[in-house]
This record gives sequence, structure tokens and C-alpha cells, in this order.
Amino acid sequence: MSSSSSSSSSSSSSSSSSSSNLSSTSADSSLNAAPQPQPSGQHVIQLRMQNIMATLNLACKVDLDKITQTARNAEYNPKRFQAVIMRIREPRTTALIFASGKMIITGARSEEDAMNAGKKYTAIIQKVGFAVQFTEFKVQNITASCDCGFPIRVEALSVAHANQSTYEPELFPGLVYRMPDPKVVMLIFVSGKIVLTGARSTEALTLAFSKMYLKLLEYRKKNIVVSAKQSRPAPKPQSIKDVGEGKRKAEEQDGVAKKSSKSK
Repeated sequence: MSSSSSSSSSSSSSSSSSSSNLSSTSADSSLNAAPQPQPSGQHVIQLRMQNIMATLNLACKVDLDKITQTARNAEYNPKRFQAVIMRIREPRTTALIFASGKMIITGARSEEDAMNAGKKYTAIIQKVGFAVQFTEFKVQNITASCDCGFPIRVEALSVAHANQSTYEPELFPGLVYRMPDPKVVMLIFVSGKIVLTGARSTEALTLAFSKMYLKLLEYRKKNIVVSAKQSRPAPKPQSIKDVGEGKRKAEEQDGVAKKSSKSK
């Protein structure tokens, strides 16, 4: 009895742990994947994070010259830009550090990477000799891209949604679509590639693309196959011998015609 109860408890615990793992993975995938609507629910379109821009406050003023002289991978040219440009390799990001203590982080591919990068930059500045703190971290902009998997009639889309879209192919090949809720800007190309920017969370990106995908299905380009009636069969290519004989016959006919005209 004890062995059976222990086995049942272990199986229940393993099932509960597996279910928790499944729920966590599904939650993570829903952040960077837009749900496919019912009309063509065959695959899930992944939203690939390209860049995340975040800001934070170091809670004290810093000396930019001292940071540049002490820290590695730091650049400072006050004549060009009033901030120190610092880079780290893991996670691969770039930080703009201002004398007021404000910091801007770019280049991260996830919110977690942006936060870890901010903590590393803060630790580097602490080693320089400033009593800085990691405070007021906030994601300001997320840029992502995806592929719908089908071409889009961009001109028809711009005409139907003229209030939200701008399309000038002479200046830029993509359609600029500004969605009011959630506030996201999309660059839509004829090939079906889309770039999304302006969102401050992955949930907003997913919601914006889910709304836009239903509209894109209406302007999906359909492959039209035109079947032409076959007329006369194409003539066979002539060889050099045939061409020579044709010229000789033509010359003979011209000679006969000239003789007949002279005799008359």
C-alpha cells in the first residue's frame, strides 16, 4: 500500500510539474507569437524581436570624463554628443550615459536582456567610484518583425484605410500604418514582410499584429494563372543547309521573273 501511494503521489507531482512547464512555455510563446485566425489556422507566425530600447536612472550625477578614462569600451566626444557611449558583449547592447545620471540602453533582443544589461552598466559605473543605483527601469520602445507568408495588395490597403496609412512608393516601398489602439506603427511591404515598432510591451505587439492580420487576409494577393489557347505549332528551326537552299530557290525565281520581263 505504501509503495502504491508513493508511486501515485510521485506521478501526480510529475504531472503537475509537467503541466506547469507546459503552461509556462505556452505563456512565453504567446508573447512573441501572434495567434493565427481561423480562416487559415495552419501555422503560428512568430514575431522576432529586433531591438528593445529601455531607460533607467542612476539616481546621482556622474563625471563622464572619469568614466571614459577608467572604464573599458567607453567613448566620449563632447563636441559630437553629450553622452558616454559604452558597449558590452553579453548581452550585446549599447548604453548612452548622461551626466545627469540618465541612461538609455539599445540593442537588446528581450526585456530580460535589457534589464541585465542595465544592471551590468550600473555595476561598471559603481566600480569607477560613483554611488549609483539601478532605478526607474522602463522599456520605451520595442521593434519586431515577421512574415505573413503571402503577398499583400498594399495599394488597395492604403486606399481602404487612408486615415491610418501612408503609402508613397516613390519615396519608400512600404506602407506606413499607424494603429491607434494599441499605439503601434507598422511598415507593411508587398512581399508580406512587416516591421512593428512603437510598442512598450510584447503583449501590445501581439495584440496589434492579431488585429492587423485579419485585415491583411482581406488584401491577400491571389496567384492568377492565365491559360492561353495554343495556336499553330512553332516552326522548327532551320539548318544552315535549308537556309542556303531557300536562298538559291529565291534567286532562281528572281532570275526567271527578270527574264520573262525582258522578253515582254
